Amino acid sequence: MSEHNPEHAAAPAADQPRLADHNLAELVTDWLDWAQAGKLLGVTPAKVRTLVREHQLAAAVPNPGEKGAGQRVPALFVQDGFPVKGLAGLLTVLHDGGYDDRECIAWLFLDQDLPGRPIDALRENRGSEVKRRAQAMAF
Repeated sequence: MSEHNPEHAAAPAADQPRLADHNLAELVTDWLDWAQAGKLLGVTPAKVRTLVREHQLAAAVPNPGEKGAGQRVPALFVQDGFPVKGLAGLLTVLHDGGYDDRECIAWLFLDQDLPGRPIDALRENRGSEVKRRAQAMAF
């Protein structure tokens, strides 16, 4: 596993913000709290936390500093009662490359010329190119 390199994640192009600087509340419109995610997945909220810890899902606080703000899972990470196919492998690649959950979520919801966002490609079972791009970015 490689160490997180702030320069790596911090400096895409001079005119583009770092992944960590994106406003997740603007990128992701629908969020699930632990209980909502658990209900959709058929598991307990504690199991949702475990899935996040094991990188089967990713979670972040959409609006840090907001009163009552807590970690949430993007609703698009759940499809047909399961985590989106290919999401866990992709999250592992990104985490191994030193990215945290906020950065992973930002990357998945930014338009990467796939066409469209990586999360949409995963949901449409077009994950091969997404994973290839994540591997190239992470290492």
